[in-house]
Amino acid sequence: MSKIETLKLNYEFKNVFDKGKYFIGNQIIIYYYKNKFDYNRIGIAVSSKLCNAVNRNHLKRLIREAYRSSELIKLSGYDIVFTWNKKCDFKNANYNELINEMNNLKIK
Repeated sequence: MSKIETLKLNYEFKNVFDKGKYFIGNQIIIYYYKNKFDYNRIGIAVSSKLCNAVNRNHLKRLIREAYRSSELIKLSGYDIVFTWNKKCDFKNANYNELINEMNNLKIK
């Protein structure tokens, strides 16, 4: 299993949210912005108002694993932030649907 580079600092997330483009799916919202590196960096943001820590961490693990299995991992040079869509209940989290939503994203 290869290590995935992550966004860690607040200004990195803010940069993607402010300057990047986005895709809204049923379960997740994907923000993306071109970076200066030749590899992707991902960030996952799940609101603490959505659910407790155990369920938030479960959602993060699902999103991270779906990213590894999706076509997005083949791209290079993007900062990608995944957020959970508040309109979808976290109990309805579906791994296969997450992969489909990530594969439907067309980055230009």
